[in-house]
Amino acid sequence: MTIYASIYEQIIVFTMKILIVEDQENLARLIKDGLENDGFSADYVLDGLSAQKLVETKKEDYDLILLDLMLPKKNGLAVCRAWRDKKITTPILIITAKDSTNDIIEGLNAGADDYLVKPFSFEVLTARINALLRRPKTYLPVELKTKDLTLDLKNKTVVKNKIIIKLTIKEFSLLEHLMRNSDNTVNREEIISNIWGFDSDSFSNVIDVHINNLRKKIGDQDGKIIEAVHGLGYRINS
Repeated sequence: MTIYASIYEQIIVFTMKILIVEDQENLARLIKDGLENDGFSADYVLDGLSAQKLVETKKEDYDLILLDLMLPKKNGLAVCRAWRDKKITTPILIITAKDSTNDIIEGLNAGADDYLVKPFSFEVLTARINALLRRPKTYLPVELKTKDLTLDLKNKTVVKNKIIIKLTIKEFSLLEHLMRNSDNTVNREEIISNIWGFDSDSFSNVIDVHINNLRKKIGDQDGKIIEAVHGLGYRINS
């Protein structure tokens, strides 16, 4: 999603994160690559039980889930029902070869938001994804604020002292995640999983580099807004 600002402002891009639940790894990788080429962030898992546990543990991490039905360990319908029973409201788009009317009705009644039959074109998939992501997210606040810093989730802008700050995709996502968890320490593993994907290397210095760049841009060189918690991670103080 691209947001255009005034003549004083720069374009800020906000990355939506998608979880792909698909037991055919080649297809999962293909979808992941395609989504990332379109500006999304994506993870994939290969069985239903792992998907269920991942989302229940990190339900705030994903903006949308692509869910196959015929999965090992636990089928997609059972996983979908389990998430909805736990009041997880993340949009779910079923992608499956099961194409009967009864299958579609059953999938939607299980709590899915949309249903797409394989094989499908990637253009149709992204159109369905974009349609679901345009729906309002009532569980998120419109703005996140700390001290004199405001992150506007609706317009995807970051403002300090009435000046919009130019951020990269990752910097914006990182700041949003920290501000959503204001006054709580966010560990490095959680940051890596949420911003870069859970298969990334949590021991690399990529977090520190982005934190340093973010501090410079928001005028926080002394670390009073984004505080380093030694041996754990980072915390934004409200």
